[in-house]
Amino acid sequence: MSKDVDFPATAERHRAEVSVTLSKRVSFSAKAEITSGGLLAVATLVSSILLSTAVLVSVSARRARR
Repeated sequence: MSKDVDFPATAERHRAEVSVTLSKRVSFSAKAEITSGGLLAVATLVSSILLSTAVLVSVSARRARR
């Protein structure tokens, strides 16, 4: 039994924009656009990096105590 699934033609995109002015001569502006899948991929990478860093710090702290 097969069911037809309707997927959107294009993925929903999330957009963010920020502007920071520090003085009359110094200002920064940034724009970002990402899909939900990309956001999930970034979150997975960041969490795995933080977890592996915590493990490395824990192991090095144990060896330093010896």
